[in-house]
Amino acid sequence: MKVPFADLTSQYKNLKPEIDQAIAPVLNAGNFIGGEPVRLFEKNFAALCSAKYCIGLGNGTAGLFLALKALDIGAGDEVITPAWSWISTSEVITLAGAKPVFADVDPVYYTITASEIEKKITNRTKAVIVVNLYGQMADTKHIRQICDEKNIKLIEDCSQAHLSEENGVIAGTIGDYGVFSFYPTKNLGAYGDAGCVITNKEELAIKIRRLANHGGLSKDEHQMEGFNSRLDTLQAAILNVKLPYLSAWTKKRIELAQLYCKELTGIRGIILPEVRIDTVHSFHLFVVMAEQRELLREYLSQQEIQTLIHYPKALPFEPAYSYLNHKESDFPVSAHLQNVVLSLPLYPELSREKVLYVCKSIRSFYETF
Repeated sequence: MKVPFADLTSQYKNLKPEIDQAIAPVLNAGNFIGGEPVRLFEKNFAALCSAKYCIGLGNGTAGLFLALKALDIGAGDEVITPAWSWISTSEVITLAGAKPVFADVDPVYYTITASEIEKKITNRTKAVIVVNLYGQMADTKHIRQICDEKNIKLIEDCSQAHLSEENGVIAGTIGDYGVFSFYPTKNLGAYGDAGCVITNKEELAIKIRRLANHGGLSKDEHQMEGFNSRLDTLQAAILNVKLPYLSAWTKKRIELAQLYCKELTGIRGIILPEVRIDTVHSFHLFVVMAEQRELLREYLSQQEIQTLIHYPKALPFEPAYSYLNHKESDFPVSAHLQNVVLSLPLYPELSREKVLYVCKSIRSFYETF
C-alpha cells in the first residue's frame, strides 16, 4: 500500500469545480494584482482568526520580514527566536539588519519557552518571534506577559498553526503581528507561494500594507521606501474556495492524529507528540521521536510509506550561523531533536486504513529489536 507524505492532487480533484469556477473570472478579466478576490480573502481570514486586520502578502517569509520592519527592528537590535524551527524564522532577522538570538525549546512540545527567552533578554532585545510549531501553540500568553513587562515586541510565526488555539484565543492574535504562510502543503494552502499578516492594531496594519506595496497605499504614492510583496489575485481566488473547508480539515487532522496516538501507544522506541493543556493543536505535522530513526525510515520506505524529517539540523548549527560559534551543549533539547524527530504522513484526505497500515508497519519494525 502506497502512503505518500502529502497528496495535493486529491484535494484539488475534490474541489475542482469550485476552483475552476473561481479562477475563470480572474483569467477572463485579466486583473491579476489586487481586486475583489484579495479583499474578500483578507476580510474572511481576519474574521476566522478573530482579528481586525489581515494583509495578504506574497509569502509567509515576507510577512515575518515586513513585521520586523514595521516594528522598526534594525541594526544594533536583537531578536530572540527558537533554535528549533525553519530558517525563515531566523533569516528575516538578519535581513532586517538585526541579530538573531537563539533560545532552546521545550523537550515535550518543541516550542520556545518563556524561561529560555528570559535568559536571553538583554538591553538590545527589541522583539521575540514565537513559532507555533507543527500546529502546537507555544506558551504565548506567558511570553506575551514577559514582552509587555520588558517593552519587547512579539511576533507569532503561525505558518504551521492555522486555527491552533491557546485558552480559546486563535493563533496569531496574541502577538503584535501574526504571520501565516499559505505554501501549498500548509493546512490552508495556495497553488503557489502566498501568505498574510494579521493584527488588531490599525496603525500596524497600515504600516504593513504600505511596506508591502512600495511604501504607499495607492499607485504612485510613496510615503516611505517599501517592498513588493502582494497576494496574487489568482491565489486569493483559490484560497477563498478553500477557506470554508479549513475548520473541517483541521478537525480531520486532529482525528487522524488521535488515531495515530491510539495505535502507536506502548511501542518501545516511539515517543508520541503531546498537546499542551488548554490548547488546540491543528497538527500541520504529526511528529514523533523515534529510536533507530534512519533504520525506521528505510524500513517504512520499503513498505512504500513516505516520511520526512522536520528538521535535520537545528538552526544554530546550520552553516549560515557558524559565525555565532554555537555548540550543541548551548541548545541540548534542539541538538537532541535533530537526531530523533520523524514526521509521519498526515493530511485531511488520508484514509483511516492507511494510518493503520503506517502504525502496523512501525510496530512490526520495533518488534524486530
